[in-house]
Amino acid sequence: MKAKNTGMYKVRTKIHLGFLSIDCCAESNFTDHRTNISWIEDYSWFPDRSTCQKIITSEKTQRLCDNSRVFTSRYGNIWCYSLPTVKNQVYIIRGTFLPWNRQVAERGSSFDILIGVTSIAKVVNTTKETEAEGIFRATSDNTNFCLVKEQGYPYISKLELRPLDITLYLTPESSRVLKLIHRVNVGSSTTEIRYPDDPYDRIWRAMSNTNQAEKWVSSVIINMDNDIRTAPPIQVLQTAQVHEENLVILHNDLETKNRSYDLYLYFLEHNKSIQKGQRVFDVYINNEKRQEIDIKAGGSNYKAVVLPFTADGFFNLTLTKASSDSPFGPILNAYEILQVRPLSEETLKEDVEAILKVKKELLKNNNGNNILNTWNGDPCLPVPWKGLSCNQSGNDSTITKLNLSFSKLQGPLPLAIAQLINLKELNLSNNDFTGVIQPFLYSSITSVDVSNNNINGAIPETFKSLPYVKTINRLSKGQELSKSEETGTNEVVTEKTSTPQFTKVLVIGTVAGGSFTLTALVIIFACCYKRKLKDARAFDEKGCQMTKSVIFSIPSMDDFVLEPIHIRNFTLEYIEMATKNYSILVGEGGFGSVFRGALLDGQEVAVKVRSDTSAQGTREFNNELELLSSIQHENLVPLLGYCCEKDQQILVYPFMSNGSLQDRLYGEAAKRRTLDWPTRLSIALGAAQGLTYLHTFARRSLIHRDIKSSNILLDQSMSAKVADFGFSKYAPQEGDSGASLEVRGTAGYLDPEYYSTQHLTAKSDVFSYGVVLLEIISGREPLNIHRSRNEWSLVEWAKQNIRNSRIEEIVDPSIKGGYHSEAMWRVVEVALACIEPYSAYRPCMADVVRELEDALIIENNASEYMKSISSFGGSNRFSMERTNALQQIAGPSEISSVAIQPTPPQPR
Repeated sequence: MKAKNTGMYKVRTKIHLGFLSIDCCAESNFTDHRTNISWIEDYSWFPDRSTCQKIITSEKTQRLCDNSRVFTSRYGNIWCYSLPTVKNQVYIIRGTFLPWNRQVAERGSSFDILIGVTSIAKVVNTTKETEAEGIFRATSDNTNFCLVKEQGYPYISKLELRPLDITLYLTPESSRVLKLIHRVNVGSSTTEIRYPDDPYDRIWRAMSNTNQAEKWVSSVIINMDNDIRTAPPIQVLQTAQVHEENLVILHNDLETKNRSYDLYLYFLEHNKSIQKGQRVFDVYINNEKRQEIDIKAGGSNYKAVVLPFTADGFFNLTLTKASSDSPFGPILNAYEILQVRPLSEETLKEDVEAILKVKKELLKNNNGNNILNTWNGDPCLPVPWKGLSCNQSGNDSTITKLNLSFSKLQGPLPLAIAQLINLKELNLSNNDFTGVIQPFLYSSITSVDVSNNNINGAIPETFKSLPYVKTINRLSKGQELSKSEETGTNEVVTEKTSTPQFTKVLVIGTVAGGSFTLTALVIIFACCYKRKLKDARAFDEKGCQMTKSVIFSIPSMDDFVLEPIHIRNFTLEYIEMATKNYSILVGEGGFGSVFRGALLDGQEVAVKVRSDTSAQGTREFNNELELLSSIQHENLVPLLGYCCEKDQQILVYPFMSNGSLQDRLYGEAAKRRTLDWPTRLSIALGAAQGLTYLHTFARRSLIHRDIKSSNILLDQSMSAKVADFGFSKYAPQEGDSGASLEVRGTAGYLDPEYYSTQHLTAKSDVFSYGVVLLEIISGREPLNIHRSRNEWSLVEWAKQNIRNSRIEEIVDPSIKGGYHSEAMWRVVEVALACIEPYSAYRPCMADVVRELEDALIIENNASEYMKSISSFGGSNRFSMERTNALQQIAGPSEISSVAIQPTPPQPR
């Protein structure tokens, strides 16, 4: 916040020293000689002196201030003081409200008091001085203290902000605001104690109601083990009330609603001769025993306790001597009652910053504009500013519409509007704006109307890359706009400008049912297929694909129904915002680091950023982008978008909340959780279905080339998603050499035949998948040189144990006794078939899926399944007889005995 005048400079000075004290409508700054606190006037916030009113009262009391600022303007219902704060610092904030006119107050004046957007109090039809105090933790560098009108005229006389260097009231993780109800110096009856005796300027007021009790005044020195900063001032603790049996304190002024409170009790033992166990008493709140107190139990003579409670209008605190063995009755020095209010979420920080910049730009040429005068506090809460519309996105409110049409605004179009990243509709029509439309930095805008202004120039080229724009109207004054032509879900928008010969048609939308004929769709698909989906995109000089709003049509496995896949082109600024500048690292891979983030619609995402040292480069980046722009399946991780800007190569996927299969099987302890056998079997089946889709896609097989447990991700429902397609390739067709220039894969998973011959087939993925199945069964990694020599390789170790019929030896101990043996054998046999050294004897993934489906049926409903196969003579799926399966693992010479027959080659 920049200083506008001397008063604002004083704000910065005093907040640096600790306190901010505002005397509303004061003639000048001054220092209170009683407390030595410096006070400033409030014209930096509200320069209009006509809203200042002299307080009229018959009371002959000494007042610090004798004015109230009264918000009588007919424009707006909310007025705010934006106060400089330090993020995460805890503060006391206190407002004093002196009614400026008894007759007006009696007729009715009510308003809410907010800290940020959290209500802490309400002033209703009062002719007396009212004080509202709250304790809060600042969430940003500025905090609003607001008055929200209900009826009449809101008013305020003093506003005080005090930093608290203690965590007694609010812990760092607290998401609440505390409203002061009472802060009582129990042993005093007349003196009000505050700064400088209390370094935080907490105001301790005298006791007003209790039963007959003895008052003690002592000069005893505090001997405490507790942090002395949490204690009341020594002047408060040196007075107390005691009673030989019961000390009772009553309040009947709490809110009638059932509210939550915190009670803070402070005890100091004045009698030096009292030892541990001699003053023991029980604390009751509304007749419920809450705690036993022995002040000397910890070796000190001071104790402070915090007790939460709920109440409905009435509060009864009773301190009762615990037993006849305790010779001394209860004592109490001070207490506080604070009402707990949940912290209300404010508008998204980025939107607040952007709209405040818009306001600042507009005020340069529109100072005094009635609408801008109402723009105070949070732009969305408790009600949106005039001209704004907001939506709830997760826990935040976001600005989605800005309509300032017919608002008598002039000057250049505000540049900061382009920073409203959630804006969908913009209407600045029928004003006197000049200048040009600026490029937008976001992709959610759907309509822009700047007609009937004095706008020059063309629509920025960036609008053509925004996928959701439907209408753009920038007609200047004195021109006519042709009517938009609608075609189904698309909208063809004609824009006219004052520039001669400037007429464009902008078509932006998605391919949808009524937009094109079936013939057109078939032609589009044929062209895309013929070019292998490569010619639909261009590449820049860095090798990055320049796809802006990708619309691809893909065939399904059965009927080739065309479905659109939309891949978004994110700006780097958007990525940095979504990841909070890459603050949450969730993993590292061959491509680079993976960060957790959230899109503006609330969807959690995983953002994969290529590192400078990555062995994978532009080719792998473009490969994944191309393939995932062409395919989608429920068991493949979808690509949401990408960024190729400033030498950055970034891919954006949905965030998989349960991590990878590797994490869950044998990853680091923080991620590893036991997976039961049915869940493992379901994951295996899902991954197999994803691979089957790849291998049969568009009648030309796509080969993943890096199947491993770390590339099988698990969503919130534990569904498997195959990921990481940087090494994927189309399977060789007739006429291709069949040889791959580079063998790709991961040690432990790599197909030995592919490695030795460099001939790539879909059966290479099958081998890798077989290793994954062994991981699922055993919970072991594929290679581990820290084990004994014969257990280094999972494949060889598993084969040896199965050959000797020791299946129990390879089953993960964490699932033993939790599976059906028939289902387990089926999966073991599938794994054995998949890891055959020669690809010709491995099953295809479709066969694997069918066998795993049978295994899952057995596991989920074993008795019914076994009855069915005995009645019908067995499954009509291919069979894996254990005798043959066990025989064939002895060596390559016995491969011919395997019971699984290879799937015959299918005509292409």
